[in-house]
Amino acid sequence: MTAATGPPAPHALRDYALLADGERGALVGPRGDIVWLCAPGWDSDAVFAALIGGPGWYTVTPTAPFVWGGYYESGSLIWRSRWITTGGVVECREALAHPGDRHRAVVLRRILAVDGDTRLDVHLHPAPGFGARALRKVRRDGHGRWTARAGKLHLRWSGAPDARPGDAGLSTTVRLAAGEHHDLVLEISDRPLPAPEAADNLWRSTEAAWDVRVPDLANTLGRRDARHAYTVLAGLTGPDGGTVAAATTSLPERAETGRNYDYRYVWIRDQAYIGQAVAAAGAHPLLEDSVRFVTARLLEHGPALAPAYTATGAAVPDQRTLDLPGYPGGFDVVGNHVNRQFQLDVFGESLLLLAAAARHDRLDADGWHAALTAADAIATRHREPDAGIWELHDDRWAHSRLICAAGLRAIAAATPRAGSGRAAGWEALADAIVAETSADCLHPTGRWQRSPRETGVDAALLLPAIRGALPAGDPRTTATLRAVRADLVQDHYVYRFRHDQRPLQDAEGAFLLCGFVMALAEHQQHNDVEAVRWFERNRAACGPPGLYAEEFDVAQRQLRGNLPQAFVHGLMLEAAATLPPGR
Repeated sequence: MTAATGPPAPHALRDYALLADGERGALVGPRGDIVWLCAPGWDSDAVFAALIGGPGWYTVTPTAPFVWGGYYESGSLIWRSRWITTGGVVECREALAHPGDRHRAVVLRRILAVDGDTRLDVHLHPAPGFGARALRKVRRDGHGRWTARAGKLHLRWSGAPDARPGDAGLSTTVRLAAGEHHDLVLEISDRPLPAPEAADNLWRSTEAAWDVRVPDLANTLGRRDARHAYTVLAGLTGPDGGTVAAATTSLPERAETGRNYDYRYVWIRDQAYIGQAVAAAGAHPLLEDSVRFVTARLLEHGPALAPAYTATGAAVPDQRTLDLPGYPGGFDVVGNHVNRQFQLDVFGESLLLLAAAARHDRLDADGWHAALTAADAIATRHREPDAGIWELHDDRWAHSRLICAAGLRAIAAATPRAGSGRAAGWEALADAIVAETSADCLHPTGRWQRSPRETGVDAALLLPAIRGALPAGDPRTTATLRAVRADLVQDHYVYRFRHDQRPLQDAEGAFLLCGFVMALAEHQQHNDVEAVRWFERNRAACGPPGLYAEEFDVAQRQLRGNLPQAFVHGLMLEAAATLPPGR
């Protein structure tokens, strides 16, 4: 099919805002261009794939020249695109109807002529199946609503009765006098659609759902951004409790290096990070969500726990490519090879999460059985090589083993039901793991090294002491912190590790997760002024919508990788809740 209008040109990642309802997410750019949405679920094929060079987009754009801005309504993922035009001010209030329905996505767009008359061009170009499913049965009913089919999907678009159908979608022009508003409602479902709902009702229910979903988070450092981090995480979290690592796939970490991944899945490690971060702020619902998802996976799969699952708890599909151009500098990919890996540290992280829940009296009988399962898995598998936190080649990674020791200590201390004998056994196993790791992963300088074969320093090795594998004052802890400061830091941003002899920034971007971990490490050493410096520097590594990607290009001040990256928002929240003036 030939489009009536071309696809929107891509923007820098920092300019995209997220709309999410727990079941799926959309990205909207500064020209009112929704260029990413998978439906019905997170890992479904995309309906709008223009972000990665595919077909499919939905734009609402002023016809007059404009300067773009925007903001989230507090404690929600209701985004307001705001354009100052040569004739006045116009906004488009945008959201996915919340709470999300597993089978039906509802895209709400309310155009408001804030100051002056306005005119906007609207183009709806759905392309389900990454463009493989053509629209058919495009019809307008007696109420001016458009309906269509594409593959197994049903579509309905309300609010554009005068739209002009083309061979690639629908287009219309919206004209508003000053003070007027106009609603557009797009529904996409894998089941026959229910009776239409009034836009006012959909907006009211969405506002109410967000109002009860996001806590106040008083007494956190940078409270507005801490609440926003929680909100983003809530938007990425489905009804089964799983939080997808990101809403997107195929956004490159580094241009033309082959490092493109599909992050529309739930990583157990990331889920544990998120739950622990929320626990630092209080016993909020996202803690229980994390515990519920991880508990279910442990009880189902035991020592064969996979590193990642779909949001519904199914296996991650094999990785494959699509015949699309990709986001500039990258290529398209769906699925993830993580489904073939063993990652030892997920058992330690699971124990840390369950211990955090126990400290808040949020660990039920199933959670307790899951903890026993994770501890037993560590006992039987802690000497096996694994892919590690960075999902590289199999090795006996120091981080994986030490985080398991931290998890054992945490669950022994936090769960009275363990009994003195079982708790003592876990402590003894933790001591043995730390001793074994010290025997083959202690660098001659006294710091931890990455593995018996890889002698370099790794920012992930700050985490075991933060989590309690060994004391803050242990010489190995302080030596590792000094080494990270000396070898992996640029301008108060932290890199994961050195890939080779090149300058750090030539190999990859700074890792924002590690920047917030550094803030926690400095706080643990009572260096609170320095901790806040790390926090504030890394907190600023986002665009106007306040979303973090995995990496930050320090030289160009640009985001790199999939968006938004859940674990970065999690560690930002934990740092905000831990550092003064936090709790």
